[in-house]
Amino acid sequence: MTLTDSLLDFFLETREHTENICRPLEIEDYVVQPIVDVSPPKWHLGHTSWFFEEFILKPHDSGYKVFDEDFSFVFNSYYETVGKRVVRSDRGNLSRPSVDSVYTYRAYVTEAMKNLFTISQNKELYDLLEIGIHHEKQHQELLLTDIKYILGNNPLLPSYSDSFKEHPLENTAQEWISIAEGIYEIGHNSDAFCYDNELSRHKVYLHPFEISNNLVSNQEYIEFIEAGGYQKFDLWHAAGWDWVNQNEISAPLYWHLIDDVWYNYTLNGLQTISLEAPVTHISYFEAFAFAQWKECRLPTEFEWEAAQNRFTWGKRWEWTESAYLPYPNYTKADGALGEYNGKFMVNQKVLRGGSVATPMRHTRPTYRNFFQTDLRWQYTGFRLVK
Repeated sequence: MTLTDSLLDFFLETREHTENICRPLEIEDYVVQPIVDVSPPKWHLGHTSWFFEEFILKPHDSGYKVFDEDFSFVFNSYYETVGKRVVRSDRGNLSRPSVDSVYTYRAYVTEAMKNLFTISQNKELYDLLEIGIHHEKQHQELLLTDIKYILGNNPLLPSYSDSFKEHPLENTAQEWISIAEGIYEIGHNSDAFCYDNELSRHKVYLHPFEISNNLVSNQEYIEFIEAGGYQKFDLWHAAGWDWVNQNEISAPLYWHLIDDVWYNYTLNGLQTISLEAPVTHISYFEAFAFAQWKECRLPTEFEWEAAQNRFTWGKRWEWTESAYLPYPNYTKADGALGEYNGKFMVNQKVLRGGSVATPMRHTRPTYRNFFQTDLRWQYTGFRLVK
């Protein structure tokens, strides 16, 4: 089996998994868009197919016929180089194309990709296919979190699936791991896939610090709430305090206080909160305020990476204190794929690790996720440093 054959299997497995995520949905769920940050499931299904069509099939398959000329306008996300697109906030208005036609589009693109890679195997195509696969894996995580937001804002709080487990427990005793002062190498350092924002590998100097082996738990976060954490302005950034008051924030996203008992909406439906599970759906603002309350701080992304082999990670995307900026000697790709990461390196914080929604074979110690400081719909949590 050639390397490309193996990657083609990875591609087919990825395409199938995306559709498996959508199997529990009702047809009415596919087009809902409660907020601008959440895209309808139907849009994710189409966009991940358009990516392969636009960046691989159209430029590299001379016999390829575009499935529908309107789909580039409908399913382009933010690629200015490619052309006009539907405004992000209007994705929920796309009652057409139908769900059936989008699934037909997916099958059409998948078959064309199989045919192309049967006859054409070269390094450029290999690299494009690999980034396309990981792009779709990113959307698999977004699919789950967007589905949760859609159903979690339905007044009936319906269950998506009984099998998805969101709240694994922290089963280890809390410890503070000491990391020595010194110079550490940061960034991707292997031949395996990575995004351009993980390069280039470089050295950083770190002062000595101690980092918690565990994420902050629901029990600890309830103590913060009961201590009046959301009412104490001195714990918050000014922007965070404005956010709390303007949006009347008093608990993590999906939390409901019913008869003095805390519940949270999960993909299994409304459940009592598991006190030992790591808190999630937390904004950077909330993570910072909690750390202030505990007289601790959040780790920088460099501290996190230097220490990550000393603790277990992957349950929650972990907020760091680092701004999302380019590494030394960062270069972005030419053309549309150069828009993938570089143009977002402003006004965002880095998150590290992964979450219960992150697909298999899609995370690594150098992975740099990034979001604005007020966003909470991903499985975000945090650990403390002192």
